[in-house]
Amino acid sequence: MAVSKQQKHDLTVKFGGSASNTGKTEVQVAILSAEIDSLTTHMIENKKDKASKRGLYKKVAQRKKLLSYLQRVDIERYRALIKELNLRG
Repeated sequence: MAVSKQQKHDLTVKFGGSASNTGKTEVQVAILSAEIDSLTTHMIENKKDKASKRGLYKKVAQRKKLLSYLQRVDIERYRALIKELNLRG
């Protein structure tokens, strides 16, 4: 199941400060994390769905790129985001 518009809006407000601040790295990572969670549950039920598996891998790679960018640019924002989203164990 995909992430709904309302969920994206809520994540945008929570991590971006306003509904129109969708370009902020934290917002993009939060939305990607929600989509990854959704695709992960889908993949558990549909093990042979190769197209969704590819999409999942692409989203994980994109999130990884954004997180490494954020880590390079502002380590404090990176640490806060990792803690907020419960990423990296």
